[in-house]
Amino acid sequence: MDNPTSSFRVALILGGARSGKSRYALGLSRGRAAPRLFVATGEAGDPEMAARIAHHQAERGPDWVTREAPLALVETLASAQGNYGVILVDCLTLWLSNLMLREDKTEADLDQDCERLIAALERTATPTILISNEVGWGIVPDNPLARAFRDKAGWLHQRLAQIADLVALTVAGLPLVIKVR
Repeated sequence: MDNPTSSFRVALILGGARSGKSRYALGLSRGRAAPRLFVATGEAGDPEMAARIAHHQAERGPDWVTREAPLALVETLASAQGNYGVILVDCLTLWLSNLMLREDKTEADLDQDCERLIAALERTATPTILISNEVGWGIVPDNPLARAFRDKAGWLHQRLAQIADLVALTVAGLPLVIKVR
């Protein structure tokens, strides 16, 4: 493994929609022992999303186990420790929006959920790749929920970048490595 991006405990892959984040993350997972765990935070709420999910599962192939964790991401990561060669989470912005849309969640609850995720990642023994959308480069959203989401995602990305061994930004299918520890 001469490539400095191939040795990491936590990798954070950021980018816009269709920027190549998932393809780059899958490339980082190559060479890791099977089985590999794909943690999906999205849900098939309509036929188009269900078809998208099925297509991505087929693309990954039989060496991947898929677990859905739209809300229980921390618990899923904890239970997976030592059972897989790599864990890939796609994506943190969906997880965050799932949490924010729960009516019983307060700002303090969200902060606690994010801190629990960071703590779990600081303890991870299994290489873990996190995919997330960079949402802070657009216009200021026109409603409070969207502004709160943008702010919370930006804060979460900053905290994760602090603990990650590898941080990359993908643009037009090309990775720009920002941090390698």
